[in-house]
Amino acid sequence: MASTTVSILNALKKYRSEEKAAFFPRFFKTGKGQYGEGDKFWGITVPDNRLVAKKYFAECSINDFSELLQNPVHEVRLCALLMMVYRYENKKLPDIKKELYKLYISHTAYINNWDLVDSSAPQIVGAWLEDKKRDLLYRWAKKGSLWEQRIAIIATLYYIRKGHFEDTVAICKLLLDHEHDLIHKATGWMLREAGKRNLDTLIYFLAEHHTEMPRTMLRYAIEKLDADARQRILLNQYF
Repeated sequence: MASTTVSILNALKKYRSEEKAAFFPRFFKTGKGQYGEGDKFWGITVPDNRLVAKKYFAECSINDFSELLQNPVHEVRLCALLMMVYRYENKKLPDIKKELYKLYISHTAYINNWDLVDSSAPQIVGAWLEDKKRDLLYRWAKKGSLWEQRIAIIATLYYIRKGHFEDTVAICKLLLDHEHDLIHKATGWMLREAGKRNLDTLIYFLAEHHTEMPRTMLRYAIEKLDADARQRILLNQYF
């Protein structure tokens, strides 16, 4: 184990909380058969984790990131991903964006809960593919693991923030029939974010698909609409 990773693990341990370590397994659904089955926690909050990540990200090599990303403790993996994002976005250090992207897409087995995906997919996967073909997102949406499918849709938040909604809409259509609530929430969230920037994008999607959208996806998508519009859509009286 490299000295840098030892220092990071020791720094994280200082923020451990027995109370939160007992609560997080329930919050992140780690019971038998649940999506986070078997995950381990130290009970570290995200703000504390970010403090450690900001302190050490510049010292980490690709091997350090890889080692931490494979750690069995959830918060250690989160710290690795946060540091990868900080490193990716840093303009003063040597550019290793390609290496970070390749590490990310080859380690999706360890990016295995919604918070890990949501805190990193737009900033690394979305950002890297901005000026490239995005076939990977579509392959993952169609045939990837649950977490790769969530990465595929959440990565499009990067494009949404830049005013581009085509990939979000297309991937949401691919995931309409998905059986998992985590994907329903993710697709609904991304449609809502697109709608906040371009309401027509959301309305056109709803007009075409509102009757087939999973209820959770629909509720997330229309959350920011006015109360009357939400009620009419839910009652199938809007279109």
